[in-house]
Amino acid sequence: MPQPQKVLLLVSVGSPPPVLIREAVDAISFQLGLAAVVSKVALPTPTYAFNKDRGQYHCNAIMRRLVTLLEPGQSLVVGITDVDLFVPDSAFVLGEADRESKSAVMSVARLRQGVDGEQLRRRFQVEAVHQAGHLLGLSYCEDARCVMFFAQAPQDCDRKQLTLCNNCRNELNKLNR
Repeated sequence: MPQPQKVLLLVSVGSPPPVLIREAVDAISFQLGLAAVVSKVALPTPTYAFNKDRGQYHCNAIMRRLVTLLEPGQSLVVGITDVDLFVPDSAFVLGEADRESKSAVMSVARLRQGVDGEQLRRRFQVEAVHQAGHLLGLSYCEDARCVMFFAQAPQDCDRKQLTLCNNCRNELNKLNR
């Protein structure tokens, strides 16, 4: 099998569980054929992105900071945080990806609500593969079992599989040509 040409950098932002970040590496590599590495640089809680009216952190501000951490040979970056995230048009988001800047951010804050252990680990891996899929060019999928389905609540992650449906797998193959 040829070496994957794209390298995804995973960056800790704040205090997410390090074990989850390490386990995301394998899920992303296996599901998307993407080389994933954990950054040696960890960022502190992103106070610059805090919106006091909402009590949440703005995704775009965090993603702008993440892009500056990419090193030669690394083409994509996902920040993993423990703070509650938002984009202006939503009450909250589990994560957000921007294909243009090749950056994404995701949070365990809502994923951990009401669960721990294996269920949290699975939710986290589903969301990590989902965000990385967006960075590779995949769009939302209408198949509720596909990893690329839009999760509007943490429980949606429980219904999704960790894999791409056939349509998304075919789309990824086209994008990788």
